[in-house]
Amino acid sequence: MGSTLLRDATVLTVDSQNTVHPAGWLAMVDDRITGAGPMSTCPDDAGFDRVLSLPGHVVMPGLVNAHTHSAMILFRGRSEGHSLLTMEGWYNTIREPELSLLSSDIGPAVALSCAEMALSGTTTFCEQYFFADEIAAAVAEAGLRSVIAYGIVQLGDEARGDEELKNAAAFIERQRSGDGRIVPWFGPHAPYVDNSESLLRAEVDLAVEYGCGMHLHMACGPEDNEETLARYGLTATQALHRDGFFAGRVHAAHCLDLSDEDIAVFAAAPAASVAYCATAGLRSGREGMCPAVKLKAAGVVVALGTDNVAANNAYDMIAEMRVAGLVASHREGKAQPISSRELVRMTTIDGARALGLDHEIGSLEAGKAADVIAIDVSGPGYSEAPDIETLLVYSGSGRDVRHSWVAGEQLVADRKLLRRPLAEIKADYSATYQSFWSRVEAARERA
Repeated sequence: MGSTLLRDATVLTVDSQNTVHPAGWLAMVDDRITGAGPMSTCPDDAGFDRVLSLPGHVVMPGLVNAHTHSAMILFRGRSEGHSLLTMEGWYNTIREPELSLLSSDIGPAVALSCAEMALSGTTTFCEQYFFADEIAAAVAEAGLRSVIAYGIVQLGDEARGDEELKNAAAFIERQRSGDGRIVPWFGPHAPYVDNSESLLRAEVDLAVEYGCGMHLHMACGPEDNEETLARYGLTATQALHRDGFFAGRVHAAHCLDLSDEDIAVFAAAPAASVAYCATAGLRSGREGMCPAVKLKAAGVVVALGTDNVAANNAYDMIAEMRVAGLVASHREGKAQPISSRELVRMTTIDGARALGLDHEIGSLEAGKAADVIAIDVSGPGYSEAPDIETLLVYSGSGRDVRHSWVAGEQLVADRKLLRRPLAEIKADYSATYQSFWSRVEAARERA
């Protein structure tokens, strides 16, 4: 990969001091960042294989999408008028068509999702779905970084749950030998709603054995707590805590209905985090909103995610920062209870922390992986502002991302994908989309 110098840009490091170099540089050698600083300390261009002068750009860490289901791009626009955060809405709108999915559908769908993420500044995403091997192959081809949680849905079928647990363990074994861009986890879809208590305990035991994390949906709606309240007088969060679920790394998506006692469980856990999916929450029509401010005040790591693009319709994490800030203001009845700077951190270093990757990514610091993006802030909608974070969050767009690198490899240059043309990816996806929905309609006619 050689060496690259980015210069003459605003460098937003997101380090522990929130260092910003209004006129700065960043150096990458092979897959690592080797330095960053003000232009007064910029190294000589002659020492680098490639030099990019980027006036009017912000150079910052690649964005982390802390919760999505990339193959579900096939369902974009299919959930209008339905809440995917209810069992009825999810089952009828998503689960029933999913029964027609083939493994051959997954690659083209994930390829387009990865393309949209890369082009809008996401370099790492947390994934939970079926067909985990096919997802991993497509992500590897795209060059992004991903935590892939093998999705386990039991729905009362004990034999299915046992089989899926074995398959998940085998997936983790296979994926651990890669280059590090793919990190395998367990993915119980939702506690008690579609994973039984005995299966959840088995998942915890295996996660501890493998030393990997668990990614699940939690506190999405009333169904989550109905069984545990009836059986134990406890919320699902508290019941999971009782069963040792929070002993390892737990990354929970949505968390709309957390009580103060539930928040205390997350705060006391050694490695529990929340994926705050503000747009998906709003579109669901649920009254509840993730208590992100309370969670953060309690010391819980809160990252941002899009959820699937049936619930969101977009992968733009800059737009997601804006919505997350607005939702927090509305929920708390207070202007900007989460600052723009915090929102940027939630989409970079806090996303990395949630996934256990903050030693590698999330900030621009020497020794870390060279996961970097450059955003053009010279066009309409951008002007001088007191701080660059506010400009990005409330004026910015993922469509202004011009360049991106993962592990030092440039994946996007001048808004074009370098590994594979977008037109080719979209053509393959279009054929897959038509084939999949034709199968769904045929299955419905037979039913």
